[in-house]
Amino acid sequence: QVQLVESGGGLVQAGGSLRLSCVASGSISSFNVMGWYRQAPGKQRELVATITRTKNTNYVDSVKGRFTISRDGAKNTVYLQMNSLKHEDTAVYYCNLREVGLNSWGQGTQVTVSS
Repeated sequence: QVQLVESGGGLVQAGGSLRLSCVASGSISSFNVMGWYRQAPGKQRELVATITRTKNTNYVDSVKGRFTISRDGAKNTVYLQMNSLKHEDTAVYYCNLREVGLNSWGQGTQVTVSS
């Protein structure tokens, strides 16, 4: 069983920054992809960013240049540094971990950007 615990969400003004963290615990290997997804009210969950074990990254176009995903393998932790936040970034952000035979989600953390 794998558990993902997110933290770092909150309320911020447009143009501000937040840093999300997600700690993974349980039976996981290092051969996984970790990432962040988000779901705004009335919309489908969408990919924000992913990072592989070898630290290859992928971002949705709308956050490129503003968000940075990183991971600390020793701590089984993935981070999402969010800068220049916009109102449209408002959503519940979910941490995800995928490896062979496993696809786990965190409980989500709310990010609200006031315009």
